[in-house]
Amino acid sequence: VVKEKSRMGECPVWEERESALVYVDINSQKVCRWSSLTNEVQSVSVDARVGSVALRRCGGYVIALGTRFAFLDWDTQVVTTIVELEQDKPNNRFNDGKVDPKGRFFAGTMAEETAPGVRARRQGALYTLFPDHSVMKQLDHVDISNGLDWSLDHRTFFHIDSLAYAVHAFSYDVHTGKITCPKLVYRLEQEEQMPDGMCIDAEGKLWVACIDGGRVIRIDPETGK
Repeated sequence: VVKEKSRMGECPVWEERESALVYVDINSQKVCRWSSLTNEVQSVSVDARVGSVALRRCGGYVIALGTRFAFLDWDTQVVTTIVELEQDKPNNRFNDGKVDPKGRFFAGTMAEETAPGVRARRQGALYTLFPDHSVMKQLDHVDISNGLDWSLDHRTFFHIDSLAYAVHAFSYDVHTGKITCPKLVYRLEQEEQMPDGMCIDAEGKLWVACIDGGRVIRIDPETGK
């Protein structure tokens, strides 16, 4: 539906109240919004690569950009920092993020390439931003934190570490937001290419986009098939 080319379009979120598709263009440092009513794309430029965007109940958005969480007021285009993280890792940036069933924002980091195909390993982490603006680190030593979602019964959290070619499941406590007890759901072979974005369908199956693989795979998390 969006005719405009993105340099790296990611994190599509449907915003019912605006009848619009919100997404980020990471490398262009933009948050974008396509209106299904006007068929136009508007965008707001920000001062760092922006990995993900989520909706706020009060309007506007929460974004993960550079190594910080921030609010974006769409009408004024003002970005307000909530918290700075990983200031000891200037080569890191936030990547994919998503809101959990209780309205907490999960987003993870990754190391940028220092040369084509070269990046520091295990420098990323996964964080949860709570409505009171506190932040909890959920995972450490992640290569590229990516594709995340929750099971239909809200008991399981799914997460991708792209460079590890792995999809993991965690026990998820909907009351505290904490994840524990990781187990491997599926490991992709190198020729299957790298797992990236992910979502869950109405049958509880995972859909994983394989970057550079030109395909999407559907995984049964119960059987690993």
